[in-house]
Amino acid sequence: MEAGEIPPSIVDCSNLENLDMQDNFFQGRIPPNLGYLKSIQQLDLSSNNLIGKIPKDLEKLQFLNYLDLSYNDLEGEVPTTGVFGNASQITLIGNGKLCGGIPELNLPSCPIVQGKKKRNLKVIIIVFSTIFPMIIMILGFSPENLVGSGSFGVVYKGRLDRPGDNLVAIKVLDLQQGGALKSFKAECNALRNIRHQNLVSIISYCSSINPMGLEFKALVYEFMENGNLDMWLHPKTTDESTRSRSLNVFQILNIAIDVASALNYLHNQCVAPIVHCDLKPSNILLDNDLVAHVGDFGLAKLLAKITDSSSEEGISSSIAIRGTFGYAAPEYGMGVEVSIQGDVYAYGILLLEMFTRKRPTDAMFKDGLDLHDYVKRALPDQVSMIVDPLLLPKKGCENEEVSTHDKLNIDDEKKADFLSSILRIGINCSATLPNDRMPINEILRKLHLLRDGFLGSKMK
Repeated sequence: MEAGEIPPSIVDCSNLENLDMQDNFFQGRIPPNLGYLKSIQQLDLSSNNLIGKIPKDLEKLQFLNYLDLSYNDLEGEVPTTGVFGNASQITLIGNGKLCGGIPELNLPSCPIVQGKKKRNLKVIIIVFSTIFPMIIMILGFSPENLVGSGSFGVVYKGRLDRPGDNLVAIKVLDLQQGGALKSFKAECNALRNIRHQNLVSIISYCSSINPMGLEFKALVYEFMENGNLDMWLHPKTTDESTRSRSLNVFQILNIAIDVASALNYLHNQCVAPIVHCDLKPSNILLDNDLVAHVGDFGLAKLLAKITDSSSEEGISSSIAIRGTFGYAAPEYGMGVEVSIQGDVYAYGILLLEMFTRKRPTDAMFKDGLDLHDYVKRALPDQVSMIVDPLLLPKKGCENEEVSTHDKLNIDDEKKADFLSSILRIGINCSATLPNDRMPINEILRKLHLLRDGFLGSKMK
């Protein structure tokens, strides 16, 4: 660990291309003369104690394509040209006093200074420091606005005090719970550079001190009107709003494809693979169109980038047990490191649960029987015995015309094969040995083929 101020003499290394000074104890201001590092391509000053404004001199670095200033105490206006003109190339999270910048950074507007022209920036959201209590007053944090809870905190529904009156979900961390702070950092780190239509979008965050002088941390997400998948698969009979909920077979398949698409992005399309580590129905949120969005990255792990010389090390990290009982891969319980194959296992269990409506922790699973074996033993001849009855036609309706959006007629051999094929994918994904599990991109390809093939047969 290094400490003190960043030495201005560092610019003597004029041919320096990569400078990584993250996770140290550097303090003071960022030296403006870093703008003289003409060859610099990557600059990481994250997780230090740096203060003051971001030097505009950094705009001049024409080869700089990666700049990480996250988790410091920087303030003031963010530049808008050079590397600062591309939101995907810079990371500023963890600096609650920054403002301005390009609209894609979602920072609040800077205060108007007399004599200067007001910048025409679109304010996406303001949820920082002293402004956050305004949101709390609007939200009320009342029981009727409570929409969920987890190991590390609770989630409330609220509206922002801004034009449009947008609904948001605010996850308030319970910092008295062990691991809550680590969860907060993990979620911020995982979500800061990823964008996908099937991932929950984090709008902003708050790291501040509440009126009682206690540390306060919260994450702000887009609000999903249709709640989470668990509410649809296992509705509470006492809740009128969820008791009558049901999904048809194609809605379930589309949700399965959405989740697989999100995992494929995390595993194969990020700079370094990301393991979600806690995939389960309650962490899958549904929007107005029942499009699935994977959320809750509190246990997510950013893996080392895969290299040819380190295939084993490149796909795994962290020996801590991750996930939720029933969905966590069996190897995690034996101390095996976290891996993308662990996510695939959880996905397989999820897929089986979606089509059988049986939780992996159901009381029926005992004496060595689990959800994986329960489904495997039923294939191929007893599909109708294990599939969710709501996916089957109601008695007396056999002669009615069945559309692609209605209940599935299991008596049709093609449709039975269709369901069996989906369940076999779930069985493959939840295999005991990690190397026996299908990679997520292959899972996604097969699910698309099944959906397209079955829809095609319905049109004939």
